[in-house]
Amino acid sequence: MDYISTRDASRTPATFTDILLGGLAPDGGLYLPAEYPQLDDATLTQWRGLVDQPGGYAKLAAEVLKLFIDDIPAEDIECIAARAYTTEKFASEDIVPVTRLTGDLYIGHLSEGPTAAFKDMAMQLLGELFEYELARRGETLNILGATSGDTGSSAEYAMRGRDGIRVFMLTPAGRMTPFQQAQMFGLDDPNIFNIALDGVFDDCQDVVKGVSADADFKRDNRIGAVNSINWARLMAQIVYYVSCWIRVTESNEQKVSFSVPTGNFGDICAGHIARSMGLPIDKLIVATNENDVLDEFFRTGHYRVRSSAETHETSSPSMDISRASNFERFVFDLLGRDGARIADLFGTQVKQGGFSLNEDAAFTDTAEKFGFLSATSSHADRVATIAECYKDLGVLMDPHTADGVKAAREWADTVDSPIVCLETALPVKFADTIKEALGTEPEVPERFRDIMNADRHVVDLPNDADKVKEFILEAIAEAPEIAN
Repeated sequence: MDYISTRDASRTPATFTDILLGGLAPDGGLYLPAEYPQLDDATLTQWRGLVDQPGGYAKLAAEVLKLFIDDIPAEDIECIAARAYTTEKFASEDIVPVTRLTGDLYIGHLSEGPTAAFKDMAMQLLGELFEYELARRGETLNILGATSGDTGSSAEYAMRGRDGIRVFMLTPAGRMTPFQQAQMFGLDDPNIFNIALDGVFDDCQDVVKGVSADADFKRDNRIGAVNSINWARLMAQIVYYVSCWIRVTESNEQKVSFSVPTGNFGDICAGHIARSMGLPIDKLIVATNENDVLDEFFRTGHYRVRSSAETHETSSPSMDISRASNFERFVFDLLGRDGARIADLFGTQVKQGGFSLNEDAAFTDTAEKFGFLSATSSHADRVATIAECYKDLGVLMDPHTADGVKAAREWADTVDSPIVCLETALPVKFADTIKEALGTEPEVPERFRDIMNADRHVVDLPNDADKVKEFILEAIAEAPEIAN
């Protein structure tokens, strides 16, 4: 299995383990398989028989991973998946249980992991892959990431205490909920570094890209990525699309649609790839909040990025994103994998404010060929959805999942298949909004009882890639033994 950059017209091949540790491509593009593996009926039947076995999700994950990885032995992949998806780490034996909300609308529960967010699904696997490959090579890695709320804690909990790894996580100062901040800033592990930047998530993401674009710095300091710019994140997320599809259907011919709360387009991009592989997915519903850059594109063909000042601070903060990194992967497929054109659109035009594809014949394929629909919601919408689902159905959901349910309901009459809304996080992470909707705060699960009481460990820095590089160098110099 070869991997190529979305911006490389010559399609220079790379191996899985090389892109695992490198993250962003040297030309600024994102890696994708040179070709997507294709699923047949026999494979789907085999997978269908795995999910209800003991350790079934891990077994399914291993089979999916083998399609994308040919430079790690199959038996090692099985062991890696088995370590990543255990009941010691996840609160449900199913790992991703699926429950019916009402009628043909289901919830895929992705928040059973150690930080109560869907990011755990990929991060726990990524931690195992990183540690395995670094040990095999005798190398070290300094991970640089950005978070709008959940990626940071999921990454830190997946990487804390691992040999050969440091984590430097950028957060937008004051933009996360108190619970999200406590999860991250409460960690006191010597290989974890929290950095609060003066800006919004997009600024943090730009700094990550800016540091990664310095090829010498990246090489000399072994800089890697855990954000969804890292292909391994999306690869891991494909697994729960397969698992949810199996749990909702009875035959390989039956299709399922997914409604996915998304800001950075990573979660739903995994669904796009699963659909491209032949998984029977009908529609992929892009659910956004007031930061509706993706909804605007799928309605109009215009991709108009917003400035930091134009990025709204909302009650579904993990989606407060106005430049969706993974969107480049989809547009690469949409435009026939034209690396030169993608380099122009995302390397040049996005910096000038965006681009338009509304007059491009390919744009008409977003719904028909690729299955995409979209919807947006407001604070009032998500508060009403939370209140209604709790009152009428006894189901409590977080604000992002409420955005997904609202979008699913908006399209339910025109979609001819069951819809699975992918859960984003547990309600406890967004207590203020839950209290507004219900009048009471959500119950705190036992495993999170003391999280708000820990001391905070975070450094404030300006929104400046050079300052972040200086901090990384100082951290390495002060404790070189951490990553040896």
